[in-house]
Amino acid sequence: MSSNFYAVLSRMKYINRWGLMRNTRPESLSEHSLEAAFFAHALVLIDCRRFGGRLSPDRAAVLAMFHDASEIITGDLPTPVKYYNDDIRRSYKMAEAAACTRLAEFLPDDIRADIEPLIREEDEQYRPFIKAADKLSALAKCIEERRMGNSEFAKAEQAQRAAIAAMKLPAADAFLAEFIDSYALTLDELGLQK
Repeated sequence: MSSNFYAVLSRMKYINRWGLMRNTRPESLSEHSLEAAFFAHALVLIDCRRFGGRLSPDRAAVLAMFHDASEIITGDLPTPVKYYNDDIRRSYKMAEAAACTRLAEFLPDDIRADIEPLIREEDEQYRPFIKAADKLSALAKCIEERRMGNSEFAKAEQAQRAAIAAMKLPAADAFLAEFIDSYALTLDELGLQK
């Protein structure tokens, strides 16, 4: 039996994020999902090594890879629109759920039970880490845009920092303290060039 699931997933590269803002470089949903997976892996790893956590960094990475898959169907609705009021928020949640159902329909029956929960973000214990990874990815984008002289992202950067701090997630705080400032560095400053 033929399945279109992974071909549909590959469409993530055509969904651009930050639609209401002027970008120096567009960011696709595919790029964001990979970065969120890196960050989710790091957050859970930090949580395990430093704060007594027991979750799997590998599972966190996989959950983050799929966390916005529904946007293949819904598109990336800008945050000011998505959260404008409770009616829009509820309606968008319903649209996301319908999109998840549609994506799951592309899966072969024998693996659907394994992948559908990833698409639906059903693993509650990982949710704070995936949310923090999502915010960290947005923060990294804001820092990179600001570094390129784009002041359009200045307030978004402040909002992302505040949202991450409000999570009170020790692993996210550690990530901010140790890793995020390097997103403002040039290639030479990163130390890749000798």
